[in-house]
Parts: sequence; structure tokens; C-alpha cells
Amino acid sequence: MSPDLLINKYYPEENELKRILLTHSHSVAEKALWIAGRHPELALDKTFLYEAAMLHDIGIFLTDADTICCFGKYPYICHGYLGAELVRKEGLPRHALVCERHTGAGLSLEEIVRQNLPVPHREMTPVSLEEQVVCFADKFYSKTHLDKEKSVEKARKSLEKYGEAGVKRFDHWCELFL
Repeated sequence: MSPDLLINKYYPEENELKRILLTHSHSVAEKALWIAGRHPELALDKTFLYEAAMLHDIGIFLTDADTICCFGKYPYICHGYLGAELVRKEGLPRHALVCERHTGAGLSLEEIVRQNLPVPHREMTPVSLEEQVVCFADKFYSKTHLDKEKSVEKARKSLEKYGEAGVKRFDHWCELFL
């Protein structure tokens, strides 16, 4: 199923939440494709990058984040694994991994346990290059300031509150992708 059909299935109404999701996801997709264009040596799957970037946040409607019009019952940090469950159910297991592994700069099992995060206790850090690119591209776009791309410094700073491991992953991606 195409990303558009899947998004329309879970976001059937034209409303502010859908506008936020689509605007944010398009920005992330453009950044991911820009990275792929800059780095032909990485042989990234551009079709998959685009699709995965469009679907990475599909689970936000299930969470409680009123500043972005989400009125679900789960904490926002759960949107990745919840979206992965939806996408997996639709027969897209590879795309589901991107959903699950993009939160923060990925969440290690150790970080999940240490911070007592309300997500499944399993490794959720990006593995494939495509997973890493979408996760990295996502760090440059907020859903509350849709019109602006964050600087590297601001993107990095937004990760600091989640611990050193995510910042290290982000710094590695800066070297690899910029």
C-alpha cells in the first residue's frame, strides 16, 4: 500500500493534525532525499527513503500531544512503536522498523530501562542506513514550527535532554551524511 493510501486510511479527515503530519513528513522526506543525492556512494534506496519518511510518524494520532492536535491516550514517546504496529499490520515490516526506531536518535534498550520509558523493552535504534537517514532527517524538523529547518546546533541540543548516547549517534550521522 502506498504511503498516501495508508495515511488517508488512518487520517481520513482533512484537518490540522493531517496538515501537520503531511507537512512535517514531506520536509523529512525532502531532507532524506537530499542526503541520498549528496551521497551516491551509500547506494540508498530512494523510493524506500521517501515512503518511510512519509510514514515514520503515522502513529502520532494515538498519542496525547495537544499542541499538535493529537488527543490519543498514549504518551507522545510511544508514537514510534505504535505507528510501527499499524504499518506492520499493513504488510510493510521494513517501513515499520523506521517508525519504531526514529524516536529521538533511536532508543537503546539500556536507555529505555534506565529512563523507565513507557515503550516496549527492546532495542529501538536505527540499524540500516535508510533507517539512520530518516531518523537523522527528522531531527531537523519540529511539528510545532513547520516552516523552519533547525540548524545542526539546535537539532543536537534538542537531543541532549535524552542523554549522551543519542547525541553521539547524531554527531556520527553529521559526519556521515552532511
